[in-house]
Amino acid sequence: MNQISSSVPPSPDAPDPDLEAAILRLGHTNVLIVGDVMLDRYVYGDVERISVEAPVPILAIDREVQMPGGAGNVLRNLTALGAAAAFITVVGDDEAGSALTALVGGHANVEPWLLVQGGRTTTQKTRFIAKGHQMFRADREQTDAIHPRLADRMVRIAIDAMAATSVTVLSDYGKGVLAGDVPTQLLAAARKAGRTLIVDPRGVDFSRYAGADIVMPNRPELAAATGMPVDSEAAIVAAALVLRERFGFGAVVVTRGNDGMTLVDADGVRHFPAEAGEVFDTSGCGDTALAALAAGVAAKLPLAVAVRLANIAAGVVVGKVGSAVAHEAELLAAVSPERSASRKVVSLEEAEELAERWRYRGWRVGFTNGCFDLLHPGHLHLLEAGRAGCDRLIVGLNSDRSARRLKGPMRPAQPQDARAAILASLAPVDLVCVFEEDTPERLIRAVRPDVLIAGGDEGVEEAVGADLVREWGGRVTVADVLPGHSTQATLERIRR
Repeated sequence: MNQISSSVPPSPDAPDPDLEAAILRLGHTNVLIVGDVMLDRYVYGDVERISVEAPVPILAIDREVQMPGGAGNVLRNLTALGAAAAFITVVGDDEAGSALTALVGGHANVEPWLLVQGGRTTTQKTRFIAKGHQMFRADREQTDAIHPRLADRMVRIAIDAMAATSVTVLSDYGKGVLAGDVPTQLLAAARKAGRTLIVDPRGVDFSRYAGADIVMPNRPELAAATGMPVDSEAAIVAAALVLRERFGFGAVVVTRGNDGMTLVDADGVRHFPAEAGEVFDTSGCGDTALAALAAGVAAKLPLAVAVRLANIAAGVVVGKVGSAVAHEAELLAAVSPERSASRKVVSLEEAEELAERWRYRGWRVGFTNGCFDLLHPGHLHLLEAGRAGCDRLIVGLNSDRSARRLKGPMRPAQPQDARAAILASLAPVDLVCVFEEDTPERLIRAVRPDVLIAGGDEGVEEAVGADLVREWGGRVTVADVLPGHSTQATLERIRR
């Protein structure tokens, strides 16, 4: 092997059109995921006193959030990139299994196969969080191998699914779905079907994955599998070379946490320095990297390019809270800094995610809404007053159809994309989210603002969402009207 060692620098300040084009191809792929799914639960609340029963804090629970974890997090990341997926796993006949079935079934462009094993405990991780800090985690799981009949059925389904997908991912969390010879059977099936197979391994016995096209261990897993040190780039390369030769892997991609990633394949060695900004939470970043790598390979990108995109995606999610995902637009913004202003305009799902991230950091999230047609000083006054009362301000913007229903057939004067772009360029605005409904209630429920800012032409009680915000402990304020300014008056003057 020609052991060429080189480093790929982080994204430059100037846009990289080649990487942009590569990112846009990720959403036109179809990937098969087989592996261990788990239910990630986050329980949020406040701690204001210590229990008299024992010297432990009392968490007054405010709300709970649950989402697919493990292989399910790989799935979430693939769909965030716009890719389609087939998803095969096994759950128990319990509440957590039912919740996962509903959550996975709710993803667009996903063909779910969640097989149920009676009496089995679905893996569940519950994190208790107060004021942005995780107090402790409670796990419930069963890690023995799934029933042999279920394993056979799962393999048969996977073989059929390979016909409609171009890459197969094995996400092994050691919870029993990929126990025994299941990986060997899937490897043989993928080879017969001519499909690329990528493994996120677990444990010390990598012979179970022998012959895989790509294996993606982290640094501790590489050390455990080879018994070699991994305390330097040279040591990591040496261990990866041994691993590749010993088990016939086409390529070894080592995730190195805050140090980036390393690719070792037939073309040599490539190091990818970390491309993260602020590192806030590394949980789930391996799943994100795996999803981006699989989508890149499915898009027939050169492997080095796919690994670099995986590295960029991991850099996006380490600045988020919990098991987060990297969206296509975030990858584009990472390689094209000039897109950062437009990144303020987001979907409801992204707005929900960012609001959660801000609250986790202890920031007060504010919310206001409107059509903001023909922006005038009155609008600026509302936004500045709103931003003064919070740490981050989200603006809900009526879509064209919503504004037309509200204002009449001649409105809006400017289309929603133009209105959103103008709002996003303003310093007081941190996020813009367009909503199609007549009111922003669904958006308010999603972002759960700490402060709701109503316009001066509506009272506190009349403001949409006021009761909701008070229900979860937030407050409602009214921004004073700046007299002499209105979009309707401006339009009338123009018509005259």
